[in-house]
Amino acid sequence: MTAHTRTGDVASTGTSSSPIANAASAVAVGFRSPRLWILIGLIVAISAGAQAIGPIVIPLGIASVTLLPMIWGITAGAIVSGQRLKPLPIDLQQAATVIMGVAVLFLCARLSFTIGPNIPMLLQAGPALLLQEVGHLFGTIALALPLAVLLRMGPATVGATFSIDREGSFAMVSERYGSDSPQYRGVLSMYVFGTIFGAVIVSLIASLAASLGIFDPLALAMGAGVGSGSMMAAAASVIVSAHPDMQDQVLALAATSNLITGVLGVYIGVWISLPLADRFYKLLTRNKDATLPGRRPKATGAMPTSAVKTVEETVLEKPTVTVPLWVSLLIIGFAGLVVAAIAAKGFSWDMVIAYVVMGALVAGGIAVAKVTRGKVPAIIVVMTIGAFLTSPVSPVAGWFTTVSNTIDFLSLITVMLTIAGLSLGKDLPMLKSIGWKIIPVGTVAIAASFLLSAVVAEFALGLWG
Repeated sequence: MTAHTRTGDVASTGTSSSPIANAASAVAVGFRSPRLWILIGLIVAISAGAQAIGPIVIPLGIASVTLLPMIWGITAGAIVSGQRLKPLPIDLQQAATVIMGVAVLFLCARLSFTIGPNIPMLLQAGPALLLQEVGHLFGTIALALPLAVLLRMGPATVGATFSIDREGSFAMVSERYGSDSPQYRGVLSMYVFGTIFGAVIVSLIASLAASLGIFDPLALAMGAGVGSGSMMAAAASVIVSAHPDMQDQVLALAATSNLITGVLGVYIGVWISLPLADRFYKLLTRNKDATLPGRRPKATGAMPTSAVKTVEETVLEKPTVTVPLWVSLLIIGFAGLVVAAIAAKGFSWDMVIAYVVMGALVAGGIAVAKVTRGKVPAIIVVMTIGAFLTSPVSPVAGWFTTVSNTIDFLSLITVMLTIAGLSLGKDLPMLKSIGWKIIPVGTVAIAASFLLSAVVAEFALGLWG
């Protein structure tokens, strides 16, 4: 079984190809490839170094920002892969993208171990969990869309602001407007921006919100489930850092909220948020810039056609890279154990057992997704079985909860985002061609999705205790 490359953040199986890339050539990478060992060495060295540096707290008046090891990991990885002197070869960047997809499922497995013991709390917070989705689904439309109209992004505004634009958004917008439309290029721009900067932005915002002390940590945890695995992990990690005594509750709520967002997001996006964004855009522009589905406007203020062609040609030149699943599992397991030992300041064989179980869950989840042709996503399998292992009905719940706690949640995020950073160099030219307008619009979109959801959750928790 092999895992195939995809561009950007992976929130489901990590085995499908990118929605924005069609490969010109295929490259198989395994342990017999000397070049892969370069990537492995970089993953281990950068993630271990980032964990060794540890967190740094920057005071900002009444608030503060905590820069966790994952920030050093993704930043160093991006610098190594994207610097001009001797950038990481494109096939190794693509291989890192493949491994990143599997690493996200490892993170889901680790998160699932916190769900089982907290099932009673999740049931009690049920109404708040459902209501806070309003913030995720409409926060970007309420705040980011007017800003994009003010900056004159043109019809690309609709694609860039109806959600934070993860994988499913491509299919929604392509079907409604066409893949040559400005709306589709809006999705593309937000997708790339979120892939490169999303985890950093949401972690800084979550850190500020947590340091202010005006939100219940559980409300912030629900807000962390923005529909992106890496962004959710980044936000949850800083909330846990601020409230270490509530780690299990925060992680359980964040993971559940993220899963709900992912499941509901497709249906809400198709039937509610995308049509609403389109109508709101036409209202704000008085329909002057609106275009018919699939048609290119004469003047959109968005990315010029020449730049679009440059981006598409760059993407088409990327090779398709296949990495055997067992190779990805071993790489993540080895790097994860090294970083976990640094975080714990010691080694335990329970760490090995925990990673073996997580690897088995990931392999099983991908196998089920492949057999069912994606009808049963790997993330559902991984999180369901993982939650069962630690639930009150499991005969091994007590023992395995103790075993899984030897793996620091933050150490696994550091490994995952280091791998993500090493895959980002190939996406930097695309981001440059998009233009500066996506920076403020994308930042507001991510911030709005998190903060509005946290506000709704805060009120809902107040109503239901």
